[in-house]
Amino acid sequence: MRFQITRLCGGKALMCTPRDMMSLDMSKAEKVMSAKGEIVSSGDMMLVSKWNGMEVTLYLQGKVMFFPLSDKDLAVRYATEILEEIAHADD
Repeated sequence: MRFQITRLCGGKALMCTPRDMMSLDMSKAEKVMSAKGEIVSSGDMMLVSKWNGMEVTLYLQGKVMFFPLSDKDLAVRYATEILEEIAHADD
């Protein structure tokens, strides 16, 4: 999976935006992320959770934001893992 990486919050957060168009199944996203950690908030357009010592925000368009995180390679690895797990989650 290929991403465009954007630094946010003065470099304290990274946003991974998939290069290919996608639309996440937010109910599957909530199921996957709730197994990883606490869900802070969820809705039709985004989901915020606590995972691996970070706040992870998933957006309907497949964007994944990690806060705090400054390692681009790690952000890509985490985003790929999360999005693939959501794509393969059973209903």
